[in-house]
Amino acid sequence: MINLRSDTFTLPTVEMRAAILSAELGDDGYREDPTVIRLEELAAKKLGKESACLMPSGTMANLCSILAWRSGSGTVVLVGDQSDIYVYEDQTVPGWAGVIYQPVPTRPDGTMRLSDIQEELRRARPDNCHVKLLCLENPHNLCGGVVLDMEYLREVADLIHAQGLGLHLDGARLFNAAARLKISPSEIVQHSDSVQFCLSKGLAAPVGSILAGASAFIERVRIQRKMLGGNMRQAGIVAAAGLVALEQMTDRLDEDHTNAWLLAQGLALIPGIQIDLSTIQTNTVVFRVTDPRFDCESFIGAACREGLHLSEFERGRIRAVPHYGITASNIRTALKIVAQIMSEKPVGRSNVQGKHRRV
Repeated sequence: MINLRSDTFTLPTVEMRAAILSAELGDDGYREDPTVIRLEELAAKKLGKESACLMPSGTMANLCSILAWRSGSGTVVLVGDQSDIYVYEDQTVPGWAGVIYQPVPTRPDGTMRLSDIQEELRRARPDNCHVKLLCLENPHNLCGGVVLDMEYLREVADLIHAQGLGLHLDGARLFNAAARLKISPSEIVQHSDSVQFCLSKGLAAPVGSILAGASAFIERVRIQRKMLGGNMRQAGIVAAAGLVALEQMTDRLDEDHTNAWLLAQGLALIPGIQIDLSTIQTNTVVFRVTDPRFDCESFIGAACREGLHLSEFERGRIRAVPHYGITASNIRTALKIVAQIMSEKPVGRSNVQGKHRRV
């Protein structure tokens, strides 16, 4: 089975499994797990931030950041209307805490117009609300894994910081963005006050995310993590794989990008497949099936029966995500499967659930 539903299906490396077995452990709730401490220090150094905190997931990392930034009831957080934070991540807890998510229109390249951001800043003030934070996403998931350019990041930061606000970056696949731009992740996040990235996905760790920022901010984050039930005890088992991810897996992401481009170019040649090659910037490939014989469900079901797992990806689109463990040979096989499906009559709708939520 060739599983391209998401890079969340990546399995840990042999080195990660060995590191987990030999990890030095302590109680991270008491800040006494030496492996966690090593991971947090390494992550903070790689991002050019003062401090970092290990989180169970990217969702919790984003949530803890938002809660740590809030300043009482009526706190407004500006988010892209196509961002994972707004579309996929539950807004119940922020709502209980008095946080209001204000969506800003997202353009196909993953950016929000500066004029739209300014308009939302003006709109919040008459309602006695106070905007505290703007969240960006880089790479942008629902826009197909596109990467925000450095000039845009600087312009947004200048605008937000001039208003005395914070800038949070949801960088779940931050190291993919760095590989695309051929710069360090610290350069990408230099204008962000807080940033989260996943140790899983392309970096191949089995679980965990990192939230980084100023030391005082991270201390507030730790309080939020505890309140949300995110304290982990002998978390060095998780951190050990994360250390291998940061030390060994960041330089191989270009391989996933190359496989994504190979897949996208091949799909573009198959009749009945529609794809915008300009969006293929990282390891995410988003396309449509325009052949009227198929809808998303029936196409994904047909592919699954042939040994290819794909996921439905909002608005009638399909997504494929190469990752560690997927080879160029797998990609060529996937293309043969798609070409075969498009050349045959569909056999009916499938009950295979291809919908993939969040990441």
